[in-house]
Amino acid sequence: MPTAPEQQDPPPPPPQPRPAAPGAGRPPARVRPALALGPLVLLFAFLTWQAALDTPLRRADERLAGAIAGSRLPEGAAEFLADLGNLMVALPVLLAVAAYVSWRALRAGLPRWWFPPLGALITMAAVPVLVVPLKEAVGRTGPPGAAGDGYYPSGHTATAAVAYGAAVLLLLPWLHNRYLRRELTIACLVLVASVSFGLIRRGYHWPLDVAGSWCLSAVLLLGLSLFLTRGSPTARPA
Repeated sequence: MPTAPEQQDPPPPPPQPRPAAPGAGRPPARVRPALALGPLVLLFAFLTWQAALDTPLRRADERLAGAIAGSRLPEGAAEFLADLGNLMVALPVLLAVAAYVSWRALRAGLPRWWFPPLGALITMAAVPVLVVPLKEAVGRTGPPGAAGDGYYPSGHTATAAVAYGAAVLLLLPWLHNRYLRRELTIACLVLVASVSFGLIRRGYHWPLDVAGSWCLSAVLLLGLSLFLTRGSPTARPA
C-alpha cells in the first residue's frame, strides 16, 4: 500500500522587525547658526550703546585698557600682532584660500565652483560698508595718545576676524579629518584674539571697540556659513 508522504513542519514565521527607537535614523541634531544671530545682534547693539555714552561699563573698559597697556608683552610683539589685522595682510590670505578652494572644486568637477569664494569675498567687502558708518555714528575717542575719534568698532579686529574666519569656512569642507578641522578653527580663534590683544596693548583701541567687532564679525561669519551651507555644492576630495 502506498504510504502517505511525511508531513513537514511549516517554516517558522519570519522575525518581526523591532520598532525603531524614537529619533532612530535621524541625523544628529546640530545647533543652527541662525539661532545665534539674534543674540549677537542684541549684544552688539548693547555694546554700541555703552561705547557711545559715559556709562559704568565704558569707564571699566578704560580701566581695563590701562591694565592691558601695562602688560609685559613687548611693544614689538604687540605691534606685530596688531599688524596681522591690517587689510594688506589679511586680505591676501583670504584671496589665496579662495583661489585654492576654486582650484580644488574645478578639479573635482563641482558645479558652481565659484559660489563659496564669491560668498566669502562679498562678506569681506561688507566689513568697511558696516564699520565706517558705525565709526562715524558713535564717534568714540581713542585711548591716550590716539588722535581723533571713530574708534568703535575696531576695523582691524573686524578685518582679521572676517578674513581669517571666512578662509577657515572655505577650507573646512575639504578637510575630512576631524582633528584638522578642530585645530584649524582653534588656530583662527587664537589668531583673532592675538590681534585684538595687540591692538589694545599698543593703545590703538579700547577693549570695548574690540568686543563690538567680535560681535559684528560673528554675525557676518554666521551669515556666510548659512550662505555656504544652503547654496554651495558638496565638496569632494579630488
